[in-house]
Amino acid sequence: LKDDKTISDKTKMVLQKARELGHEVMISTGRPYRSSEIYYHELNLTTPIVNFNGAFVHHPKKSEWGAFHSPLSVDVAKDIVEACSDFTFHNIIAEVIDEVYFHYHDEKLIEIFHMGNPQVTTGDLRNFLKDSPTSMLIHTDEEHVDTIRQHLSDVHAEVIDHRSWAAPFHVIEIIKHGLNKAVGLKKAADYLQIPQDRIIAFGDEDNDLEMLEYARYGVAMGNGIDQVKTIAKDITLSNEEDGVAVYLNDLLNLKAL
Repeated sequence: LKDDKTISDKTKMVLQKARELGHEVMISTGRPYRSSEIYYHELNLTTPIVNFNGAFVHHPKKSEWGAFHSPLSVDVAKDIVEACSDFTFHNIIAEVIDEVYFHYHDEKLIEIFHMGNPQVTTGDLRNFLKDSPTSMLIHTDEEHVDTIRQHLSDVHAEVIDHRSWAAPFHVIEIIKHGLNKAVGLKKAADYLQIPQDRIIAFGDEDNDLEMLEYARYGVAMGNGIDQVKTIAKDITLSNEEDGVAVYLNDLLNLKAL
């Protein structure tokens, strides 16, 4: 996506050309389905989609394909909330597919999460969270991110994996241990019968690392973080410069640009 959260016409044109020539296009994201569905339909995709960094994978156009949901244990989620009382944080958000729970009421955060009109519940998660969450987010200040992440690693390393978002929001993202975008991507690739050496993946954040290592062509966006550029097999232009379109047009010899 461009900075304004849209897909450029150039990128859409290249993706369409690739599909016309028989290539498959899919989305693998940390976002929930409700906030990526708009792009799925805008591109008129016909593939499975990976959401919540692999914690939820389904096929929007084939219900018989099934849905793979791998949530955190609700008990672990509540233990994390309890532990956070010893640290400095602004809020904790739990998402159960398309339901969102806020530990504290926060209009600004609720506005950010409103896409797709989820059911929103506000209140102490230790009391209000009844179901196992697909994902949890801890919103804190930059200087507290490492301390909280260290605690999570020390206490819950065997049951959770966690990431951190970059500015402007300093957020720690938590999902069940062993899940990542590559896990979901492999599930889709197996279904489509596409081998690992014919997979191209683009990413810019640390939740893309496993996916870029898994794909034969793991490509870092020009606007990606340094860690992504270090492990990527290649680097393309930034999201504002149609990096995905330029790279695919060249690699697949599409002659679309």
